[in-house]
Amino acid sequence: MHVSSRWFRTAIAAGGVMMVTTSSVLSAQPSMVILVRHAEKAAVAGNDPPLSEVGTERASALAVAMAASKPSAIVVSNLQRTALTAAVVAKQTGVTPTVVGMEGGSAGHIAAGATAVQGSKGVGLVVGHSNTVPAIIKALGGPTLPDICDATYGNFFVLTPARDGQPAALTISHFGAAEPAPPASCPGMVPK
Repeated sequence: MHVSSRWFRTAIAAGGVMMVTTSSVLSAQPSMVILVRHAEKAAVAGNDPPLSEVGTERASALAVAMAASKPSAIVVSNLQRTALTAAVVAKQTGVTPTVVGMEGGSAGHIAAGATAVQGSKGVGLVVGHSNTVPAIIKALGGPTLPDICDATYGNFFVLTPARDGQPAALTISHFGAAEPAPPASCPGMVPK
């Protein structure tokens, strides 16, 4: 497996690194897909809250973590917390995010999100949700992961698609401020 030194420096700067490979074959076009959950949301009523102050800081940290890897495509859901998380990266790069709605439920969103990023060249960025990010990773040929814990927002997943006989590889690191440890009842990000 090949990991560019430029990306590796970014991943190391973003936090600890865990690398996983999978033998799934993927015909995707991007050289790398970065996936994150939306940043912390504000504690307000309704189904579509904006980001909290901490979440806004994490969105800025995402732009710093991605400084060496300009995305050619950004995929977000139709909920504002994903668009707000991607906003700093979008502004800095001039890339207009592709909005993939949740109208068809999680399964429809996951398939459409994977398709949207597969059509990109270079680096793709997906900003999703605790239950959709792991499923999109799987749909792109990565390993099976549990849903992201409710209080976890800083996971930085980097999927290098399978190509040229090499298996897909997933690296998991962290970006932004440290978070409290998840409760024991919450599974860690260990591939199955």
